[in-house]
Amino acid sequence: MDLGLEGRLALVCGASSGLGLASAEALREEGAEVVMFARRGELLSDHARRLGATAVAGDLLRDADLERAVETAVALHGRLDILVLNGGGPPASLGADVTAESIGLAVDLALHPFVTLTRSALPHLRASGQGRIIAISSVTAREPIGGIALANTLRPAVWGYLKTLAGELGADGITVNAVAPGWIATSRTMEPFAGGPPRDVLAPIPLGRFGDPRELGDVVCFLASRRASYVNGAMIVVDGGVSRSL
Repeated sequence: MDLGLEGRLALVCGASSGLGLASAEALREEGAEVVMFARRGELLSDHARRLGATAVAGDLLRDADLERAVETAVALHGRLDILVLNGGGPPASLGADVTAESIGLAVDLALHPFVTLTRSALPHLRASGQGRIIAISSVTAREPIGGIALANTLRPAVWGYLKTLAGELGADGITVNAVAPGWIATSRTMEPFAGGPPRDVLAPIPLGRFGDPRELGDVVCFLASRRASYVNGAMIVVDGGVSRSL
């Protein structure tokens, strides 16, 4: 299947590892030009050289860095067609321990960068005529999970923002979608499981295993493509069937 990504330009955030890197790899394999943005500059540059992509080092918490990433992508390639929003989640917490301060910090980490990047990218996505905004979210946007109250609060808020954009930007030819991973075998996820995930962790997953990062990256790639031109305002769950929400 030709995804029609040859020559299109994607800006992928959090692209030095994990799901962001997997998304950048999938997009490059389909012929897209990719600008990779992340905080760890040396690691990012190594991956960018390997993929034939462009590295822009910066911090998601700095508006100036986010705007520079968009400006650099457009200056180098003359266009921006695809924006992949990806970043770290809020720290673990119980609902009873959430404070106004911790909510504010979670907003700064999980929502604010997506808003800043989207606003900076919108003029270029409109000019593209087939712009794509794809957010890497979490199953917590659909179904709360114990022990991560801040993520349970902020992920649905981010999705509410994106779902609103999907209704507003369709007339500009821009689609807005999200991918919601469950247990994916990134280095961060696998860190506590030196001998591999125990049976009690795998048991609730109908497929009986963690997902490969590339399995999520391929879904991002599809949503970025012309083949997904009528998919808008959708959250695609990539979790092996573990979530029970409808």
